[in-house]
Amino acid sequence: MPVRRFGGHRSLVSQYQSPKLSYGYTKMNIARGGYRVFSANSSTACTELAQKITERLGVELGKSVVYQESDSGETRVDVKESVRGQDIFIIQTIPRDVNTAVMELLVMAYALKTSCAKNIIGVIPYFPYSKQCKMRKRGSIVCKLLASMLAKAGLTHIITMDLHQKEIQGFFNFPVDNLRASPFLIQYIQEEIPNYRNAVIVAKSPSAAKRAQSYAERLRLGLAVIHGEAHHSESDMADGRHSPPLSRAITGHTGLELPLMMAKEKPPISVVGDVGGRIAIIVDDIIDDVEDFVAAAEILKERGAYKIYVMATHGLLSAEAPRLIEESAIDEVVVTNTVPHEVQKLQCPKIKTVDVSMILAEAIRRIHNGESMAYLFRNIAMDD
Repeated sequence: MPVRRFGGHRSLVSQYQSPKLSYGYTKMNIARGGYRVFSANSSTACTELAQKITERLGVELGKSVVYQESDSGETRVDVKESVRGQDIFIIQTIPRDVNTAVMELLVMAYALKTSCAKNIIGVIPYFPYSKQCKMRKRGSIVCKLLASMLAKAGLTHIITMDLHQKEIQGFFNFPVDNLRASPFLIQYIQEEIPNYRNAVIVAKSPSAAKRAQSYAERLRLGLAVIHGEAHHSESDMADGRHSPPLSRAITGHTGLELPLMMAKEKPPISVVGDVGGRIAIIVDDIIDDVEDFVAAAEILKERGAYKIYVMATHGLLSAEAPRLIEESAIDEVVVTNTVPHEVQKLQCPKIKTVDVSMILAEAIRRIHNGESMAYLFRNIAMDD
């Protein structure tokens, strides 16, 4: 566009279009379109996954300090750099102290919100309280409460992995990308388990049968399901099998006669499917208290399985899990690094880790660039 001159001076239009001002405007747009990655926990164990993700992205981990006051125990967050107008990704892995981790995430999200971040995306590979997603007697759906708290704190999006129940996504009023770890675990089976073609995929309960079937179909392997239980587990005790009581204690209207409800009773543990002379691979989403897995391994050994693997996305491995695994018939436990478990690995050499930082880094890149996430879900079955 030609520049009009009046009296030997450039017009205001030409000054606005000068290279200097145009360059400054462009730089401001670039800054506003950038992104930063922060860790919501400053401990070494919890920042390990964050470091791997940022290395794959080719960026530095955002400068922040997260700590608890020594006297009051309150959580404090200090963000050390500007986040105005940027997409901010908060990586939070959940250590043993889950409540502290939740508070760290909430406080950091709110700090970034009040610092004028454009979007705040929580990268929470293992979503806490996901087991409390159904009503139990006079309890509460804590997972729904946590979803509301995260939205109130300022989160606008969540990246997670293998939610305990896919319906949890409906608790949120913002987008949730529920990634899958199954491609990495299947790759481990194919590359690290000798003679895996002689294996059978095992579901340790009927509720896990769909997940096991998905693994079996993609690996072209057989399927077995463990039915019943060796003993009453804590989760089953809370599922209402002893409610209402067997006695008919009528405290209301005496003319109301309800049918007597029979208490639920599971049959003795048994295996549906042939595992004799095979490698048994038990798959699940979470391995926490390992008593059920140990009991399943024992029954599989009795039925002729000569090697037993346990594969799960989230290795919480709480309480005496490392010792129980070491003393059990389980040959190897394979979990991803969604949860820190380096201490447990030192206690039990049977525990192996699969790195999933690649898919988390790619999800971050695609969300920031506004690209489709469909590529990350290719060949993924709904039952995974």
